[in-house]
Amino acid sequence: MTVLTYEGVVEKGRIRLKSGVKLPDNIKVYVVVPDLQPGEKKVIQMLTPRLANPKQAADFKMAVTRIKSNAKIRR
Repeated sequence: MTVLTYEGVVEKGRIRLKSGVKLPDNIKVYVVVPDLQPGEKKVIQMLTPRLANPKQAADFKMAVTRIKSNAKIRR
């Protein structure tokens, strides 16, 4: 097995190789993170929910109705 080493950075959860190397699709890679210290706070990414089928968006349309109140306020 031949092993090559490339330096890169993580941007928005994706690894970008600094040297601009392009690897073939579906190739097995191993990632080593040398500077991360145990116990450091981990950064998490929270994604907003998405519809599996965008055509369903109309099912979630909200209707706003304004009603005049007849109630009197007692003091």
